[in-house]
Amino acid sequence: MSVAAKGAPLLSRVVGYSVAIANNAGNIIRDIMKKGELGIVEKESAQDLQTEADRAAQRSIITALQKYFPKSTIIGEEGEEEVKDLSGQVFDPTADSSVSGITCPSHLTSVAEEELVIWVDPLDGTAEYTQAHECRISGHLGVCKTLGVSCESLLDHVTVLIGIASGGKAVGGVIHQPYYNYQNPGSKLGRTIWGIVGGSVGGMPLTAPPDGKLIVTTTRSHSSSTVNDAIAALSPTEVLRVGGAGHKVMMLLEGKAHVYVFASPGCKKWDTCAPQAVLEAAGGVLSDIQGKVIPYHASAPHRNSTGVLASAAGQDHQAFLTKIPQHVKDNLKA
Repeated sequence: MSVAAKGAPLLSRVVGYSVAIANNAGNIIRDIMKKGELGIVEKESAQDLQTEADRAAQRSIITALQKYFPKSTIIGEEGEEEVKDLSGQVFDPTADSSVSGITCPSHLTSVAEEELVIWVDPLDGTAEYTQAHECRISGHLGVCKTLGVSCESLLDHVTVLIGIASGGKAVGGVIHQPYYNYQNPGSKLGRTIWGIVGGSVGGMPLTAPPDGKLIVTTTRSHSSSTVNDAIAALSPTEVLRVGGAGHKVMMLLEGKAHVYVFASPGCKKWDTCAPQAVLEAAGGVLSDIQGKVIPYHASAPHRNSTGVLASAAGQDHQAFLTKIPQHVKDNLKA
């Protein structure tokens, strides 16, 4: 650990280490895709899949976090079986991490390790990851007729998410895109975006969405009447249906969409903690569909039963909330 890291606030160190840890998880995800043995199993449904990439990435992320921040509470999507010690094969983030520029607001500089709850989604967008793999082994190039999208573009949907909460609120987050830059053969793959609410955000240039339009991003595979009613009420000029909560929030940060609407109980705390922290560090807002704060304390239910509404920096989040029909809000109860 560098002298600078030793003197940095705990939250800055957690975010800095998590950047290196997420980068390593991205390497794991890409390596497993290359080998082609995904080890797919169903969890709750045929649309809820787990691969060896999910499992291996989670083992790497959580064992590293446990080693360097043992007093924190760490909750991973893939369950306790995937957090067991790897007999010394624990990733060391200290050589690759940096706290330079990761500023922390004064009210968070004294946060104790015991207060932290870290929510981990080792591979957000598993469905798209497996579909991209199937396209590759089937020899598809260009647009997949079955999915109606570019086969390679499915890799855009895949992210690694590490969210840090204190006092039940999302305060820090890391979003890693393992396949960023895949369109440029021979170029280095992957990038990592990080943020601390009230502090700094880094890893990419932030772009405002275009004026004179209202672009909504929403679920690609979990649509419903309440989701569609909520979207229609906003009268969007365009709707982008994509996979992964991390990817949807990235679209807000990149200026590709103004608002992310998910009027459904489908996503979980590990899907939203990191994206919320990064988005809010960048000036945006993320709440449930009723405008209430999503709780991230250790005993909080994993499911976000009252949906998600997120808006890019500079957008009127309250105006979006006001337009959501009451019957949609009434259908989403905690």
